[in-house]
Amino acid sequence: MTALWILLLLAGLGFPFATHAADEPLAEVDGVAITSEEVEKPLASQLSKLEEQIYNLKLQRLDALINEKLLAKEAAKRKLTVPALLDAEVTGKVGLVTEQEIEKFYQDNKAQIKGEQAQVREQIRAFLQNQKLAAKREEFLKSLRAQAKVVVNLKAPPIQRVEVSVQGAPFKGGDKAAVTIVEFSDFHCPFCRRVIPTLAQLESRYGEKIKLVFRDFPIENLHPGATKAHEAARCANEQGKFWPYHDKLFAGPPSSSPEFFKGLAKEVGLDPATFETCLGSGKYQAAIKEDMVEGHRVGVGGTPAFFINGRLITGAQPPEAFTRIIDDELARHVSMPSGAR
Repeated sequence: MTALWILLLLAGLGFPFATHAADEPLAEVDGVAITSEEVEKPLASQLSKLEEQIYNLKLQRLDALINEKLLAKEAAKRKLTVPALLDAEVTGKVGLVTEQEIEKFYQDNKAQIKGEQAQVREQIRAFLQNQKLAAKREEFLKSLRAQAKVVVNLKAPPIQRVEVSVQGAPFKGGDKAAVTIVEFSDFHCPFCRRVIPTLAQLESRYGEKIKLVFRDFPIENLHPGATKAHEAARCANEQGKFWPYHDKLFAGPPSSSPEFFKGLAKEVGLDPATFETCLGSGKYQAAIKEDMVEGHRVGVGGTPAFFINGRLITGAQPPEAFTRIIDDELARHVSMPSGAR
């Protein structure tokens, strides 16, 4: 059982957590005290993550209960059952997925799709249909919330921020955006590939309000040869084509072949001779190592890892995990006095 679930179980059962006065030692060895600060300070990052996880789990459950009450109230008002209400307002108002939508999704993602095409297309159909239903349900719930007085008293834990350097790193979005997202990524990492559509959604939703910064974190012991892909991307950056090359690297299966990197360079319109000279020189190996040192310094243990204005998110999280923090940061930015920004 993980530490998180132990904490949740104890909290759910009403067990009080032991507290200590600031000056009360947690232990003594031959009269020499071990203080709470000595224990907690090195664990600050891990404890903060646990607190954030507990808060997010409680918030998700709270949102679900609020939605249940809103649906029950609306159904009672209309003299319907909740399933009948959802049929009328969600299922009945969502069109069927078209063949064109299935084909577009297939073409956009065929590099990652395996299996017989006919069977895969039916899976895509179900996936896209569920997406449409989920979006319509969310839209309906938002309209119910807007008509009700919903007060949430759940207190968020204190925000822990880490200052992450972005000096010289490639970025896209607003240069002076209110929200900076620093991603530590590995071009051969399947979870980094999986989060690409989520990042595209964030770019579409927030535009110039966010700034997405890329930092190198190839994990060679898991993905041998990944570092060379990062060198290739930096060589593409020299010619102003980092992001197109980044997208190409993630679009296909991982490879460390020089011919593969040269082929992508041609596809994105790089000067071949300049690119080959750069890649063969190994000039960016030290810079990539510096990125990894920075990643370890700020607590990156795997990829992908994101710092949203210094607030850590790890793994290929769903869009909601990002939007919750981004929206909070944008609200804080708006509420700040202009001189404090």
